Amino acid sequence: MALLDRVKNILLSPRAEWPVIDAEPATVASLYTGYIMPLALIPVICQAIGMSLIGYSIPFVGGHYKSPIGSALISAAIFYCFALIGVFIISLVVDALAPSFGGTKNQVQALKVVAYSYTASWVGGILSLIPALSVIGVLFGLYSLYLLYLGLPVLMKSPQDKAVGYTVVVIICSIVITAVIFFAVGALGFGMGAGGMAGAGAGAYRP
Repeated sequence: MALLDRVKNILLSPRAEWPVIDAEPATVASLYTGYIMPLALIPVICQAIGMSLIGYSIPFVGGHYKSPIGSALISAAIFYCFALIGVFIISLVVDALAPSFGGTKNQVQALKVVAYSYTASWVGGILSLIPALSVIGVLFGLYSLYLLYLGLPVLMKSPQDKAVGYTVVVIICSIVITAVIFFAVGALGFGMGAGGMAGAGAGAYRP
């Protein structure tokens, strides 16, 4: 219930929830086991189910395709691992940038702001059960950007007037990280199935 309450609060009342998160004791391990790992499962599992049972169409090409369940599950496992790594890398970026925007370096706080900002995108991954609806997930991704914007000044102690610049730089770095993950998984030879999961598994801060 604590997990569900946090998801509900950060989505529905983020301005009130960020100060609560700021004051909570946490470790990298507790954030991963208690929040990041269970929520990051949502998009990759839903995407795997949607692509193997319902399938997807390729715009301007035509045809309807389904991924073999085995391939979809393997892709899901790979993207899950990369998503977990990606969250940590982005938190390192947030931490490293803090002094440049008048903030205070703190690795645990940086991981908090990234993890809880991702909430909207991870929850939006439920739409991937029906691949045709996954494009709506962009709206959840945009809300994650808003959560990031609200959280950076509170957790990283950056002045409010620098929050926009801080957020934009983090987004740009996140896009680069997501692109690297996309091409890394593509290089493993999982093709269209893996490519379709890139946005769901690793692209919370997409434009």
